[in-house]
Amino acid sequence: MLNSRLLTDLGVIALAGLTCGVLDITCTLTLSKLNGIAPMRLLQAVASGLLGPKSFTGGANTAALGLGFHFLIAFTVAGAYFAASRKLSVLNEHAVLCGLLYGIAVHLFMSFVVLPLSALKRPFSIKAFATQLVVHMFFVGLPISLVVRHFA
Repeated sequence: MLNSRLLTDLGVIALAGLTCGVLDITCTLTLSKLNGIAPMRLLQAVASGLLGPKSFTGGANTAALGLGFHFLIAFTVAGAYFAASRKLSVLNEHAVLCGLLYGIAVHLFMSFVVLPLSALKRPFSIKAFATQLVVHMFFVGLPISLVVRHFA
């Protein structure tokens, strides 16, 4: 049986992951729509990291898979921040600054480690890189750090 502290910790991670996941995907879907990219296409692009180009012919199934991957990543980065915050008190003491920096770190890891290892190679775009850097700072790192600090 799980103890109550573990359940509480998992709840904080889930809330932080859900918060950043919803904020990030909402912002990214909005920006994509403004650039003429349909929501299904964006979500299929996420799934293409595993499936490659065939994800774009999978319809709603691969879009749902992409959404699932998105939230898996959100919960994973929230869990990593939560775990680090238990060892490094500065993450809670300076949650705003650390959250913004964490958003940068997550974006750099996604851009230079995860995407190059994915099944679909994308050309580098400085505009997309800079846009997603800001998105990750304010809609990934910051909400995670603030949720974790709130429940510290």
